[in-house]
Amino acid sequence: MRKTTRYPVKKANSLWQMYKTVSFLKVCKNFIAIQMGRYTPWLGVKNWLYRTFLRMSIGKESALALMVMPDLMFPEKISIGRNCVIGYNTTILAHEYLIDEYRLGDVEIGDDVMIGANTTILPGVTIGDGAIVSAATLVHEDVPAGAFVGGNPMQIIYTKEEREAKQQE
Repeated sequence: MRKTTRYPVKKANSLWQMYKTVSFLKVCKNFIAIQMGRYTPWLGVKNWLYRTFLRMSIGKESALALMVMPDLMFPEKISIGRNCVIGYNTTILAHEYLIDEYRLGDVEIGDDVMIGANTTILPGVTIGDGAIVSAATLVHEDVPAGAFVGGNPMQIIYTKEEREAKQQE
């Protein structure tokens, strides 16, 4: 189960009311910082931009590949541990705007995590230390530490123990 907080809305769907939940100027600032970061090939510059302007927590030596899209509205709810690789064109969401409500949830990515290209991470998810997420995965629930997961919807392919046993063969 994802850890999100639900906020009901009345009248029009929640996306029509987004500027009641987040300021227009914050969205503009975040948009500029994210677009600069998505296209810069310098990992140190990208991490600095995201830490400074988006208030994201990014550990040392973590690498966000080209075109990674952090949450535009609430990037400060994203935490990435040290020595992680976030693959090309991955989307990390901390919000969901729905018809009758919107939801917010922290995204916590542990240390030494590998996330494959074109993955989508939904709000309220924790990815444990040492986990591997295969390319094009929809991460809709927590990923145990050391697990290898993949698919849409995501499934555990190997637990940490099964991965370790396979590596010893």
